[in-house]
Amino acid sequence: MLKLENVSGGYPGNPVLKHVSFAVQKGELFGILGPNGSGKTTLLKMLSGILPYQKGSILVKNRSVRHYTAKELAQLMAVLPQISPQNFSYTVKEVVALGRYPHQKGLLHAWGEEDEAVIQRVMKQTHVKAFENHSIRELSGGEQQRVYLAQALAQEPELLLLDEPTNHLDLSFQKGLFDLLKQWTVQKKLTVISIFHDLNLAGLYCDRLLLLQNGEVQVDARPDEVLKEARVKNVYRTEVKKMPHPKVPAPQMLLLPERDSSEDRVLDETFLDIQEDWIAYQAPFQLRTLYSGVMGAGTGWYQSFVNRHVNQDEPRDDLKKEMTLFLHKNGFEPSDTVGVMSSAFPEDVSCHLYKRDGFSLFVVVTAAAGSAVGASGGEEHALSGTTWLFIHGELSEEAFIQSMITATETKVNALRDSGIMGKTAIEGRLAGHVLVAATQKGKKIGFTDPITPLVKLISQGVEACTREALQKSRRREV
Repeated sequence: MLKLENVSGGYPGNPVLKHVSFAVQKGELFGILGPNGSGKTTLLKMLSGILPYQKGSILVKNRSVRHYTAKELAQLMAVLPQISPQNFSYTVKEVVALGRYPHQKGLLHAWGEEDEAVIQRVMKQTHVKAFENHSIRELSGGEQQRVYLAQALAQEPELLLLDEPTNHLDLSFQKGLFDLLKQWTVQKKLTVISIFHDLNLAGLYCDRLLLLQNGEVQVDARPDEVLKEARVKNVYRTEVKKMPHPKVPAPQMLLLPERDSSEDRVLDETFLDIQEDWIAYQAPFQLRTLYSGVMGAGTGWYQSFVNRHVNQDEPRDDLKKEMTLFLHKNGFEPSDTVGVMSSAFPEDVSCHLYKRDGFSLFVVVTAAAGSAVGASGGEEHALSGTTWLFIHGELSEEAFIQSMITATETKVNALRDSGIMGKTAIEGRLAGHVLVAATQKGKKIGFTDPITPLVKLISQGVEACTREALQKSRRREV
């Protein structure tokens, strides 16, 4: 659909673009990225024929843009600029209707039924139909942006050029716009080339991305290849973290703000509170967590961690609701709390702090000697105990997962060696819920194979704390 070969140019005395080459296929949604001043808007102006280029070639449907008349190019291509002027007080419908001009014929450019049908359709699609008779000057910036988008769509182009089209649009209209454009690329084979400042929006919707820096192409590839942490950091000069989108296979880049130096501290018994019917660990700041329990399951950031003692034989219909009421009653904020119910008594808790060069581990374990299942037991008691790991260090995703696996395996083995758990299919769950919480400050801890210091400490700490908790439980039951 469009092809650039070795294109250079810009403004007099300022050659913004240098040796730019890429191709866009029919039906693609193609994104252009780059920091301010990298040449994104200049490139779009060259593609549309507004700005001449000095070297190379730009072909649209295998024909140079220089060989098209203005009207011929307008029948193929529509452009939505970053800022549209409002010098005249046209109505919304009149502004949208200007998009039909390239398709009207004759000296008087007669208005036909097809023109009216197209105008009505695009006004509905862009949600501007309700104020079609209002002056464009009466509208907000976001509403005006949607009107000019409708004007571009009214041209019924084969190629649509957009310069930051989500400018002034709220979240719902950003999503609605790109849902519509993506649908048209598939159903109508519309080719869309858009400039983005929002890397996540680009990664979510684009088939391919072009990254510019100082007027030169850094990379032209699929979003997952373009949006790499090191590359984005180098081009945009800022710290980011790449994460997968939770619902679709698309990369998402997260900004990393500077954190308070007070968060760079060891997590120890100072923050542990043991009461008659609950144990709480209230960290001095929010921790990154991976958890398998009642409230706060999965990954998140939490500051309070509560283990409530309950009678395992007492029936419960809604654990989350009951836990929420309990937290409110005792002064905890549920949205900032990891919560679990356990049959282990708070007084039987065992905890130890372990320090190594650059990181530390604080282990908290509860276990009830009488609530696990023996070799012949057929009943599952999932509330038998908990294991909490509080780590001062920066854990990778692999380290979080391996830490949880190591803690679970170690506790299962400790319970089995103590003679209160047999080899059952559900013994991993019988070991109780496991929490891994990290400051994400200090030493970086990557992939944790069985010989790394962190895994060794977890095995050592969980085993020692489980045995001590079981001893306390047995002494209390005697």
